[in-house]
Amino acid sequence: MVSELSSLEEISIRSLGVIDSSTLELGSGFTVLSGETGAGKTMILTAIGLVMGSKSDSDFVRKGSERLSVSARFAISAGAKEISHVLDDLGAEVEDGSVLVARTVTSQGKSRITIGGAQVTATQAAIFAELLLEVHAQSSTARLNKPAYQRDIVDSYGGLESEVVGYQSELHRYNELTERIADLEKRLREKDRETAEIQEFVKAFEKVKPELGELEDIENEISRLGSVETINADVTAALGYLSDEEQSALNLLQSARRSLEPLRGKDGSLDPIIERFVDALFSVEESSGDLGRYLSGLEANPARFEHLQVRKSEISLLIKKFGKGSDRAEAYRGLISDAEEAAQRLKDLAGGDSRLEELRSEQIAQFAKLRTAALQLSQARVKTAAQISTAVTGELHDLSMANATLIVRVVQADPEKTSSYAAFGIDDVRFDFTSHAGQDPLPITKAASGGELSRIMLAIEVVLAEKSPVGTYIFDEVDAGVGGKTAVEVGRRLAKLAEQAQVLVVTHLPQVAAWANHHFVVAKTESGEITESHVREVVGEERIVEIARLLSGQEESELARKHAEELLELVKDSVGKGAKKSVK
Repeated sequence: MVSELSSLEEISIRSLGVIDSSTLELGSGFTVLSGETGAGKTMILTAIGLVMGSKSDSDFVRKGSERLSVSARFAISAGAKEISHVLDDLGAEVEDGSVLVARTVTSQGKSRITIGGAQVTATQAAIFAELLLEVHAQSSTARLNKPAYQRDIVDSYGGLESEVVGYQSELHRYNELTERIADLEKRLREKDRETAEIQEFVKAFEKVKPELGELEDIENEISRLGSVETINADVTAALGYLSDEEQSALNLLQSARRSLEPLRGKDGSLDPIIERFVDALFSVEESSGDLGRYLSGLEANPARFEHLQVRKSEISLLIKKFGKGSDRAEAYRGLISDAEEAAQRLKDLAGGDSRLEELRSEQIAQFAKLRTAALQLSQARVKTAAQISTAVTGELHDLSMANATLIVRVVQADPEKTSSYAAFGIDDVRFDFTSHAGQDPLPITKAASGGELSRIMLAIEVVLAEKSPVGTYIFDEVDAGVGGKTAVEVGRRLAKLAEQAQVLVVTHLPQVAAWANHHFVVAKTESGEITESHVREVVGEERIVEIARLLSGQEESELARKHAEELLELVKDSVGKGAKKSVK
């Protein structure tokens, strides 16, 4: 599964905040980023935000630097068609299956973003990033409170995109008929006046009968006929210079050719020059012949000139009287279009109430189709909502929320009322939550704390991951407000999510860090007034020391070191057992 998704291969940072220069080479699976408060972990997330199109700020530029630069290299799967289409539209280059997203910000606040070498806007970068990354911070869990996001979760998990598109297609047809009926009703109220206007237009149009492209052809021919004398004189003069006189250009060029021809084969570097000269001479001779033939066919035609002037005047008057808009060419095309539709408009008006009844009958039949599509979508959502409720509640139990329950409700509006039909169906999707047994679930906006929202979001991501096209998940503060056994379970669930996609977590909890496949540490050094941070990967002994620091706040604590080794061993054993039995 992971190989079919995109992944973040590398993050490069220059002159961003406390980081002078740093590069993170990321692997697959679960990666954690730890470090002391103020060391610069936030700058890593800021760098990712910048390449995702977030708002830039000159304050991000490191003191003493003229600009900051950040980049992220993503591996793109050959099967990621939507990503490939976006890259093609942007004109971005993919090298060896990877694309580089880069951004610079100057100390004056000027920003530039490129994707695969193609310059893009911040909005385009954000749209592209949505296909690659999911970023979750404490603040981003606020999305869970939005009904539209809750509905998107249900539709995404259920794979209901085709049902939604089918419903929207039926809704579009229904709305189209509704608009036609309203338009016809309005026009029928002004039937006599509009009929007279259309008939006047049709009569005037039929008298002139203009055709597409005709006006442009007329104006071109008028220009030619109006300049016959000038054209004749100038072309004749040009032909004289070329060939009519003894010392004409062609005669002189032919003399030059005769002087050069005997030199062929005497110097290899001269031969191609002679060849180009001869080719150029032939081109001049052909042009001379073309001018002669053009001149022989050129003649004044006063009658034709006058006819075209009259025709242009007729069309111009038609445009002036019936054309719409200030653009003459557009108004002309509009006249042709209006003439093509005039017969149908007159038919609608002539049909009167009978035509209106026909449209109303079509509307009733279309509403039946719309109702069927809406109910099918609603039923699919109800089924999917039950599956999500069960799956996410199970995940919450494993996150040490033993009595928590998430219930996804699909509230269906009255399918008989036309006012019930919105852009995405007739349903309101609502996430209700309770953390205590025996307590009625309430909307998560009222029932869940910030820490609980983080765990709910994590549980949802684990459930959705198997069906999600997103290749990389980034979590910041997902472990806020938790510790002990709960922290171990948060780490376990993040590791489970990493079985489906790449996961990057900023954490201060050793119980979470211990589950990672890769561990990076952000450390700072201070020298006088200058603070600088750097990032390095820790393995083996260094990783034990870092987890010990996370446990006790002290790098040299022997007791913390033993606890760190014990924690890593616990995770190792748990992962080993998971190879035989999937972790829950």
